[in-house]
Amino acid sequence: LPVEHDVADRLRRSRKPVVMAANKAESWKTEAQAAEFYELGLGELHTVSALQGIGTGDLLDAVVAKLPPPAEDEPDTDEARIAIVGRPNVGKSSFLNRLAGEERAVVSEIPGTTRDAIDTVIEREGRRIRLIDTAGIRRRGHIDEGIEKFALLRTVRALERADAAILLTDATEGITAQDLHIAGYALEAYIGLVLAVNKWDLVARSPEMTAAVESEIAREFQFAPWMDHRLVSAKTGRGVEDTLNAAVAIVDERKKRIPTADLHRLLTEAVAVHPPPSDRNGKEIRFHHVTQAKGPAPTFVFFVDRPAAVHFSYTRYLENRIRERYDFHGTPIKIELRGARE
Repeated sequence: LPVEHDVADRLRRSRKPVVMAANKAESWKTEAQAAEFYELGLGELHTVSALQGIGTGDLLDAVVAKLPPPAEDEPDTDEARIAIVGRPNVGKSSFLNRLAGEERAVVSEIPGTTRDAIDTVIEREGRRIRLIDTAGIRRRGHIDEGIEKFALLRTVRALERADAAILLTDATEGITAQDLHIAGYALEAYIGLVLAVNKWDLVARSPEMTAAVESEIAREFQFAPWMDHRLVSAKTGRGVEDTLNAAVAIVDERKKRIPTADLHRLLTEAVAVHPPPSDRNGKEIRFHHVTQAKGPAPTFVFFVDRPAAVHFSYTRYLENRIRERYDFHGTPIKIELRGARE
């Protein structure tokens, strides 16, 4: 048929490996008729029957044989990937330019000037740091279709490929709902987080003002008590390098590994002090083992006889016990519950 010849010509021009298969070869007659496909010039023909499973094993072997060799794992790098996020006009680009030492991003008083996620690579004491400057995030209801929505998607993707994020807020406006919303994006990505209260040079600084801001941070970000924070001014440079150092320290903190024997000891002690509540039927819940799984975020897997019966408050209790002993300052911890026999 002309369409098959047209497809065959396109495949040849693509210079990609091709495996040709003729389906519905359920009998010797249809299998013989399939021979006409050799005139397409695509090499060996595999006659198969998807309905009966005939020839599918050989077809799979042929496909696997043409696959490229697996890519070598990327070498482990000491690069710290840090996203700079915040709502429009809180000073993200000025903050980036202060760190980079040059005008890498457009600085304007017009909110939303920066629309794309831009990578800037800098070095500090021989350490390579990748800064990801992102478009300002608006409230969901204020995201127009088109370029602003695309900018938000790029920001979310930037968070997903970062190790930690520096969340900039405006000291003259206080903590807003958008700020909390952005922090939620970072938590969903399980990356480290540093809060940088920017434009500190524009407020009437005093011990009372500092105490009020500290109190507001503790109150509004009570869902992330482990979060680090700094009072900064991108304009004067106050606290900018200190914020970067805090973010890099969090990146290293996330790489910490706890021996399984130490975790098992912690679990035994935690259960002895505060046993897990029984389920609705009064049946006891038993934890058997714990280990730290490999992953970008600190992840701890607890093996328990009935994971679904464990109350979320007890999961939080276990996380707090881990933090008391091993810190993991500035980063969320992922707790997974699995069946004892998994």
